[in-house]
Order: sequence, then C-alpha cells, then structure tokens
Amino acid sequence: MATFAKSSYDSGSYAASRPTYPRLLYDVVMRFHSEGQHNEGSDRWHRAVDLGCGTGQATIELLANDRPGFQSVIALDPSSNMVQVAQESIPEPFKSLVEFRQSTAEDLSFIQDGTVDMVTAAQSAHWFDWNQVWPELQRILKPGGTFAFWGYSGLRLAQHPELTPLITAYSQGTDPATSLGPHWEPKRKILDNHFLDIAAPARGWADLTRVFYTGAHYPALPAPHEDVILRKRMTWGGGLANYLSTYSSLHRYHDRFPADRERVDGDIATRFRRTLMEAVGTTEETAMVEVEWPLALVVVRKVY
Repeated sequence: MATFAKSSYDSGSYAASRPTYPRLLYDVVMRFHSEGQHNEGSDRWHRAVDLGCGTGQATIELLANDRPGFQSVIALDPSSNMVQVAQESIPEPFKSLVEFRQSTAEDLSFIQDGTVDMVTAAQSAHWFDWNQVWPELQRILKPGGTFAFWGYSGLRLAQHPELTPLITAYSQGTDPATSLGPHWEPKRKILDNHFLDIAAPARGWADLTRVFYTGAHYPALPAPHEDVILRKRMTWGGGLANYLSTYSSLHRYHDRFPADRERVDGDIATRFRRTLMEAVGTTEETAMVEVEWPLALVVVRKVY
C-alpha cells in the first residue's frame, strides 16, 4: 500500500491499464444485499461505503442507475493520488452523491454508528488490519447490512495456459534479482491465497460466502468454482506493458535495483513481456493478447 500512496506513483496509468469488473460481479453482490433480512424497501439502499476506493471503479457502480443502487456513497482511500483520480472519474450527475475522503479502512470514526447499509472493498481488502477493521464494520453497518470484498490474483493468458509457469516464476519467484516475488509487500500473500486467510469474527456475523471465479486455474480451492469473468484484450506493447508497469513490486524492485531501468534491453518487466511474446511466436507490439485474472468474491452479512 505504501507504494500506491507515493506522490510519484502514476495513478492515472493504474486506472487506464487495470481490468474493469464485469456487470455480473455487481449483480451477484447486489442480489446478496437485496436478499438480506433487514430494513425493507428503499431503507436498505440509503448509504454505502467503498473502502480503498482506488480510482473509483467500484464507487460509481454502487450508485443508483439502471439497477438497484445507493442514494449516497462514501469513498475513501489512503492515497491522495487515488482519491483525486477517483473524484475525476465520477460523471457529473453523480458527483453530489459521493463523498471522498483520504482515509484508511481502519479509521471510520467520521461515520456514525449503524448508518451504513453496505461496505465494499475492491482489490484492497488484503491490505487491511482486520483486528481494527472488523470492529469498525460492526459499528457502522446496520443489522443485516452487507460487507462485500473481492480481488484478483496474478494474470493468466487465456489462450496460452502453458505459459502460466513463466508468469508465476516472474511474479512469485524467490530470487530478488530475477523476479518480483521478494518485492511484494507481505500482505500480497492474502490476495494470492484468494482471501482464505480471512475469517469473520465469531460473534455478530453470518458465515462468509465465497465464490471463486477462477475457472480451472486453481483446482485446489474450495467449491464453487465459476468461470473466469475478469478479462481484458490489450496490445502487447501498449495495454499489457502499461499494466505490468503498475505492479507495486516492480516499483520496489527498481528502488533496490535502479540500474535496471537503464538496461539497453529494457527493464525486468519489458524483458518478461518479450519472453512471453517470443513464447507465443509474435514480435508485433500492436498485436492483441487476451488476459484474464482469477478473482475471488467474499460476501457476509452482519447479524447484529
């Protein structure tokens, strides 16, 4: 998280190159919320909170549009860069419905007790200090309120599953000089383990409901396994190159090995991308590649 908060981090590039969550994901979350046995009618759609809102991708989807949505949303992120990008991403008709704050998920003291219907966290829950977050969620959510969080793990090339070992070696290898594995912040492991390390408190919450949109990529995960729903077509030299440049581990790698940026054959991310291109038999930077990301969704309801 510290990397994303730096003023030098390019939040605009992050917003442009990251995948967009599909409609299906939000439909599942909203259906879970609708089926809760709590306040009836419009009262359950009064207020939502988006933790670690990043560039605001999930924030806008929480607002009432062509499906059930909330009358107001509080969106917060510890990075001022991310908050600025998120503010700029909200269409004009909805700007008055969103309150943005630079804040962490661990401190929601500005929100009154029992005033929130739903809390979401998109690609941010692995950063949380859960010993602090659960009590805050317990305090601000109404009885029967929903907490939904989701995140995606390492990329896969949809048409080239045989390249997964190469991708894993780059992203999760153990050699700090030739892979990014040692340069991730420790909590990244929570995301790579698809949130299985996170459990609801013993009191006050229903059991967590988990859905793994991972296809055949992680057969050892508990059922249910659904098809991969997070995909994006991009060019090798444009979209994919930009996406790889947003890894927080890459920025930490360059802090340790600054000379890598000056190599005539490109930095470690460029060399990795060209290795993949060679493996699929292309040298065309403008050629398209379909990328997919296994995604885990967790939803839980506050009982009291």
